[in-house]
Amino acid sequence: MKDFISLRILDRFRTVFEAVGCDYPIMRKILQAKLTMDSRRVPTILSRNARRAPDRNGFLTSLWVYLFMGVILIPFVVMGRNYLFQMSVVFGILMFLVMTSMISDFSTVLLDIRDRIIIATKPVTGRTLGFARAIHVVIYLTLLTTVLAGPSLLAAFIAQGFWFGLTFALSLVWMDLLIMTVTTLLYLGILNFFDGERMKDFINYVQIGLSIAMVIGYQVIGRVFDVVKLRVVLRPAWWQAVIPPMWFGALFAELFGRQSSNLTMILLVLALFVPLALFFAYVRFMPAFETRLEKLSATTTHSPTTKHGWRRNLARLACRRRDERTMFEFASIMMGREREFKLKVYPSLGFAIAFPFILIFNPAWSQGLHSLGSSHWYLAIYMSSVMIPTVLMTLRYSGQYKAAWIYQVSPIEHLEDVFKGTVKAFVYQLFLPVYFIEGLVFTVLFGIRVIPDLTVALLSMLVYAVIAFRFLRKGLPFSEPFQLAQPSERIVGLILLALVGVMAGLQFLVTLMSGAIYWYMIFLVLANMIAWRIGFRVKGINAVRLGA
Repeated sequence: MKDFISLRILDRFRTVFEAVGCDYPIMRKILQAKLTMDSRRVPTILSRNARRAPDRNGFLTSLWVYLFMGVILIPFVVMGRNYLFQMSVVFGILMFLVMTSMISDFSTVLLDIRDRIIIATKPVTGRTLGFARAIHVVIYLTLLTTVLAGPSLLAAFIAQGFWFGLTFALSLVWMDLLIMTVTTLLYLGILNFFDGERMKDFINYVQIGLSIAMVIGYQVIGRVFDVVKLRVVLRPAWWQAVIPPMWFGALFAELFGRQSSNLTMILLVLALFVPLALFFAYVRFMPAFETRLEKLSATTTHSPTTKHGWRRNLARLACRRRDERTMFEFASIMMGREREFKLKVYPSLGFAIAFPFILIFNPAWSQGLHSLGSSHWYLAIYMSSVMIPTVLMTLRYSGQYKAAWIYQVSPIEHLEDVFKGTVKAFVYQLFLPVYFIEGLVFTVLFGIRVIPDLTVALLSMLVYAVIAFRFLRKGLPFSEPFQLAQPSERIVGLILLALVGVMAGLQFLVTLMSGAIYWYMIFLVLANMIAWRIGFRVKGINAVRLGA
């Protein structure tokens, strides 16, 4: 196996790992195997990426996307000397991006039970196994953080000096330590109180909550500071002590900005000692975490009669053809039971819930809730469609992808029914519940006058779902392993988000004309009928041959 650079760097800290009770040679071997598996192509006839180089790591090849995103941090690092504000914003953005990646991309690694099944049966301690799991995630978090913060870190060394840049680099290490330990200890807390399927579902709900909390927390940072006569002013309050980005901002304010105060001293102490304390707690409870992971392999028997009954009725309502109804029921069951699918998709549900309210947060904060009634900010509900490309991309993957041979023996006559039934299952099971909840809240905030506008927005997003399906790479539902998922596919999702802005702008123009909203509604009903009738006629899916 290849001797990775990250492992050679890790060798320099061997004594540290051994001091905390880790069997370093065994941990290194486990990590080497994990990193080798990450870079190795999965041999499967279902892969449309079969020509990908065997040693090419999809995550590494997508890092340039994060590098581009990191450029936006440069102005905050080099402008002015209000370091408390500047660095709080920088760390707020970094923690938001890294934490969301941690939740969506690395939770499956943290909660992987295959280590318990394969390695824990050997003479390997729980602490050694836990460190191997944690370091595996930390290696990728370090790469992600380095690429995201790289441009601003280089700018800090050039514009602010060596010691500022060095402090920034060390703070990034502390930030990753905080994110890693908080996430793991949170999962440990959940594992302590729940078991089987109930615990798995609760973890998914926590992911939604974490996603919403990160989005809201990112907005709160900007509200901590006020602009008075073009100067950024901090208004101290006790609750600012629970905002981690301000901890790191206070570190720079104390060391370089001459902005010392009782508040900044408290925040500085929190920045230095909270990540360290959480790390020692993580080391202490690491064997318990490894033991609790066994609960993920436990299954709870549920009576399927009621659930299958409503699925069958909903399938009859939503689908006309038999094969389409079959795929609707199958996709609904898979989306409800596939743990890896839910770990990747549920954070996007959290963003879909949070983003519309984040957009109306600024006008509601500055002008009051009463000002919303006569405004067009209800168009922010279009942001709930951010989940659509993410889910449609993820529908191709499954942890049980080898079972896709079922497509070969199924008497499915039209490939169109496979895709249409699956996308309809997503719309009915995930998208519509989120949209109706948001629509109810928006009706309370803006009044019943917006019901026609919310109906038009829903019809627009249903057309958008078909358009997104046409643009994204095609693959039979749940037929590919998650290892083949390419993070660079998210670029297509970002491009599709621009289309959401176009649809919202078009509806805004329609609202300026009296009565036009109802004609536009009729047009969208017809557009949906056409789009959902012909939009799923796809040719060239060579992954599996239907009707064999």
